[in-house]
Amino acid sequence: MTERCGGWPHWELMTDYHDHEWGTPVHDDKIQFEHLMMEALQCGLSWTLMMKKRDILRAAFDGFDYERVANFGEADVRRIMNIDGMIKCRRKIEAVVENAGRFIEVREEFGSFSDYIWGWTGGATLLYEGHEKGNVPAKTALSEEIARDLKRRGFSYLGAVTVYSHLQACGVINDHEERCFRYAEINGSGRTMKVTEDFKGILPKK
Repeated sequence: MTERCGGWPHWELMTDYHDHEWGTPVHDDKIQFEHLMMEALQCGLSWTLMMKKRDILRAAFDGFDYERVANFGEADVRRIMNIDGMIKCRRKIEAVVENAGRFIEVREEFGSFSDYIWGWTGGATLLYEGHEKGNVPAKTALSEEIARDLKRRGFSYLGAVTVYSHLQACGVINDHEERCFRYAEINGSGRTMKVTEDFKGILPKK
């Protein structure tokens, strides 16, 4: 029997996400943007709901193509608000559009958003002390530092808790439990670094 993280929903869509996406190191900016904006849109809602609405969100935001989304205007915001099954929060929709522009600016400064986000760990996947036993917090010193930097750059709906979820999702942090088959699988895919929760990261180099 395949061992998975305890407490993970036993639901086909969520199991597939756990087994094939969550925690897998991401270096593709389009995937980074989708993960990041899904987390921003999720704020105050459940991740299960987000997964159910994923196809709707992808269609609404042109497959999370940040170049296209950055050029969305008022008509696009109204169009998205009127999509059946869409999250009816105008501020979140506007935030995705604004964040796309900020995302592009980070790409222009660092070469890619992936280079920026991975720069905080020197390119290594973090293994937090105790997290492999399931003792996972809502945020860490690193997610607080990155959230502050993103806010300074004009991003919105990306606080320390949301950023931490993004770091988990895109593999900057491996928060699978040690008994889960994905833990060793991810650790074997690249360089790892053991840290404590007070680790604030390395300022990414341009």
